[in-house]
Amino acid sequence: MLDEKAYKQRVYIEEIHQHVGEEVILAGWLSNKRSSGKIHFLLVRDGTNTIQCVVVKGECPDEVFEAYNQLSLESSLLVKGLVKEDRRSPLGYELLVTDLRIIHRAEEYPIGKKEHGIDFLLDHRHLWLRHRRPFAVLRIRHQVVKAIRDFFNSRGFVLVDTPIFTPAACEGTTTLFETDYFGEKAYLTQSGQLYAEAAAMAFGKVYCFGGTFRAEKSKTRRHLTEFWMVEPEVAYADLDDNMKLAEDFVSHIVQHVLENCQMELNMLERDTSRLEKVSPPFPRITYDEAVQILHDNQIDFQWGDDFGGTDETVISNQFDKPVIVHRYPAAVKAFYMKRDPQNPDLALAMDVLAPEGYGEIIGGSQREDDYDTLVQRLEEHNLPREAFEWYLDLRRYGSVPHSGFGLGVERTVAWICGTHHVRETIPFPRTIYRLTP
Repeated sequence: MLDEKAYKQRVYIEEIHQHVGEEVILAGWLSNKRSSGKIHFLLVRDGTNTIQCVVVKGECPDEVFEAYNQLSLESSLLVKGLVKEDRRSPLGYELLVTDLRIIHRAEEYPIGKKEHGIDFLLDHRHLWLRHRRPFAVLRIRHQVVKAIRDFFNSRGFVLVDTPIFTPAACEGTTTLFETDYFGEKAYLTQSGQLYAEAAAMAFGKVYCFGGTFRAEKSKTRRHLTEFWMVEPEVAYADLDDNMKLAEDFVSHIVQHVLENCQMELNMLERDTSRLEKVSPPFPRITYDEAVQILHDNQIDFQWGDDFGGTDETVISNQFDKPVIVHRYPAAVKAFYMKRDPQNPDLALAMDVLAPEGYGEIIGGSQREDDYDTLVQRLEEHNLPREAFEWYLDLRRYGSVPHSGFGLGVERTVAWICGTHHVRETIPFPRTIYRLTP
């Protein structure tokens, strides 16, 4: 019989193709089982993939064959067997079992084969992670994160970790999570952008990457209260440079996933034909042109408003790849965005809208680099100057044109995976109604 320590000799299922004709040991969990009398079929997963293990009476010890009756869903086990090719299998291989050891017999598993509502599944998210769909989505998320880091690291960007506790708002005061900081008010970060701007004046081109927090009382499929964002910032870069960086960046992520996640995309039954079209250049339209698209599609939209989810969907549906919308009304944009010298009513802002109804995945702008103008903007937005004195210093000492943007990881993963809601794209989602598990 297999020893409890036999897992030290295990191979991973994702490596099984290297061991055809060999006897190997797998360590994993039982995700399903069925029997046809003298043949038992065990579906065993180990975190890298799932394989069918075949237990044939007379071709293994009797106690191994009888162990089938003791196995419950999600029991942990060690399996030893011969690797065989099997074209009928989704994996292309199966394991002919010669030995088996139950490490832990699981209690009755609450997520059975029947259909469950989303609230039940989210209540059991710590267990739901083990299932096929979350497995595929979160492995794709892993590759998206890898692509993000590879893109910036290979282009000479410096990673700068920005604070989680901040003294003031970056993206508006209505969505701040307030906390006590040793007797002072502090807030969970909405964005690392302002600090990234400071770092860009030191290192030229930087990025920050981490959790961000928005106290938005939104129940849409595109919103979480805690999400991950990557934010590059580049000195001596204008709006055109920013848009070029954004389209190169998004294209790199999508192509990386297509190259490295075919198994996961197939699990999700994702139609990848749209993703295959994602390459530079992206179509670019002005805010005015986007408004015209809405009017042409009988959408009642007032010039000067910001786009909502439905508006973004209608606009992006006109294109077969992400579209960049630029030069928004300054009145609906943040205080730090530079105005268009050709029309001061417009901000040198840009958003990247993903196709297929997924909306904004990137928001960015050229930043205001003039000291007096920035002071005026702070006053117009009723923001406390004392909290931004350090930020104003960047305009006192060697100010230069600079630009940057933020990409939301969850929305990007949702689009690439074709999932309905961003809550599927993060291991443990936080929404206005959910703080557990």
